[in-house]
Amino acid sequence: MTSKADLRRKLRARRREHVLDLPESVRGLLFRRPPAPLLELIPHDAVIGLYHATPFEAPASNYAAFFADAGHTIALPHFLDRHSAMCFRLHTDPICAGDLEPGSYGMMQPGAKAAEVEPDVLFVPLVGFAADGRRLGQGGGHYDRWLAAHPGARAIGLAWDEQLCEDLPHETHDIRLDAIVTPTRLYGPF
Repeated sequence: MTSKADLRRKLRARRREHVLDLPESVRGLLFRRPPAPLLELIPHDAVIGLYHATPFEAPASNYAAFFADAGHTIALPHFLDRHSAMCFRLHTDPICAGDLEPGSYGMMQPGAKAAEVEPDVLFVPLVGFAADGRRLGQGGGHYDRWLAAHPGARAIGLAWDEQLCEDLPHETHDIRLDAIVTPTRLYGPF
């Protein structure tokens, strides 16, 4: 099997090529709202953790707006610095993202004064996934560590169909996802 680093490199290139090939008009129609079967798994008062997508990740901003409109509390990852653990802070402006600032990894995140919260449902980015819920992340282990420390949280991946892998390396610390949403399919719940 290919090493995780080699697989990440190949999958990032595949993801980038796919997104660049999508017309902007089509990109705007994808990931507008969660599929109905997934919504049935989310409690009405759940704190929803999302992420501010990089240019080639599956976008999560429409989900943030959808869940905010439905009355949910929205949270995004926050890092004090590159050596600190990931936490989640309130995202109070999911429509305009005016409450976000660049973080230590260059990602947009809520400011350090935003209240810290614990998501009940966490939508996670990924580099690759398998149809059984295995996820290949960026390699830092931040989401796996957070999920291990919060075993009651439901973890749902957002991905492009092209990120599906027949097989993925899996280590004991890797946390499987409860479901994965792509533009064409819902995998799970597992």
